[in-house]
Amino acid sequence: MKNVGALKVGIAGYGVVGKRRREFIDKNPHLKTVAVCDRKFKKSGFLSDGARYFSNYQQLLREQLDVLFVSLPNYLASAVTISGIKRGLHVFCEKPPGRDVKDIKKVIAVEKSSPTLVLKYGFNHRYHDSVRQALGIIKSGRLGEIINMRGVYGKSKIIPFSGGWRAERRFAGGGILLDQGIHMVDLMQLFCGEFTEVKSYVSNSYWKHGVEDNAYALMRDKKGRTALLHSSATQWQHRFSLEIALTMGYLELQGILSGSKSYGEERLIIGRKDDSDTGTASEEVVTYLEDNSWRDEINEFAEAIVSHKPIKSGSSQDALSTMKTVYRIYFADPKWRRAFNIKKPE
Repeated sequence: MKNVGALKVGIAGYGVVGKRRREFIDKNPHLKTVAVCDRKFKKSGFLSDGARYFSNYQQLLREQLDVLFVSLPNYLASAVTISGIKRGLHVFCEKPPGRDVKDIKKVIAVEKSSPTLVLKYGFNHRYHDSVRQALGIIKSGRLGEIINMRGVYGKSKIIPFSGGWRAERRFAGGGILLDQGIHMVDLMQLFCGEFTEVKSYVSNSYWKHGVEDNAYALMRDKKGRTALLHSSATQWQHRFSLEIALTMGYLELQGILSGSKSYGEERLIIGRKDDSDTGTASEEVVTYLEDNSWRDEINEFAEAIVSHKPIKSGSSQDALSTMKTVYRIYFADPKWRRAFNIKKPE
């Protein structure tokens, strides 16, 4: 039964992602959605379940809320997050945290003035079971230390069902790397730590939008561990693949369960190095049939609020670190840097 004292939630942006978030918000005993907003609503009113709806976030924020979920385009994300914090609300914001590093830094400056509020960013892939099991293996040390990583994350276009703003730099800030590849960057840093050296090639030669449709990056961390990344909007068969080489074996994350079902089944391949001619004599393959990432991510957020605990994963500092690496990739390509006047992230 829903707790009658549940925290009142407002959702800014009630499209595909906002609606999916609501499904798991309302399943959590500490949360209850009372209002939403989206530009598709031409006026205010009530949904069939009694929640209010509005056409813009300013109206939403006049409601009596405790928690704000932000599922808006990149150009609105940081401003609405800041507005929520200033109104004394706990905030959950989808990735990316804004269009650039400057946007997330503005949020952090406001966050520091409200230390009792919880701010979390939706780096959903961290909560997939394949990722969590891989991270557990790495932390246990049973396959040794990371040597390198190779990751490919791609889909077949930049403009999805959610609208054409993603192809316009002034609204999106970046293309496929900032929209989807940011998940791969975040996972690589989750496993390895922040990358300090970056070489890259960034291109918009196929779709010819003002944002990239392909980004290729070679990155190295302070320990000398290297990661190779390809983020693509010309991957005609959608693909998610992350290979991690370790001193005593390897891990391969293949496919990821998603709403579109287009990335194939989610699997973790676990191999141990031995003396066979092929390097390993056997592999363990784990297949995951359920995606509980959205549920678990929201449950952790709610638990942090009610238990007055810090965010374990997806903090503003996590978001800042990932955004810096994304912009290091943009900056590292001289032609791309000059074409769009991209500044080196500090």
